[in-house]
Amino acid sequence: MYAIIERGGKQYKILEGGKVRVEKFPVKEGEEIQIKEVLSINDGSKTIIGNPYIDGAYVSGKVVSQGREKKVIVFKMKRRKDYKKKNGHRQLYTELLIEKIVMEATNGA
Repeated sequence: MYAIIERGGKQYKILEGGKVRVEKFPVKEGEEIQIKEVLSINDGSKTIIGNPYIDGAYVSGKVVSQGREKKVIVFKMKRRKDYKKKNGHRQLYTELLIEKIVMEATNGA
């Protein structure tokens, strides 16, 4: 069983019992979390696709860690103009341990 969720403008494929790094959540390590932005669920026999989200579906997980990704270097240069600019960026992330994918029974599905 897997689900496709949306977080921070990105889509992630979620497996039960797996870990995933998503855009930062404002929660502390060890706390439980529910993600209700479920786009699609596949249970092996059928696939349910939301419009855009599935009503009554959510992903339950636990926050393992908060951190920052590796640095990405941004370098701008204009040749023959003596212009050089170097910046770095480290994106914040939350690592989740997915405990279960829940699809509550609804009348429409």
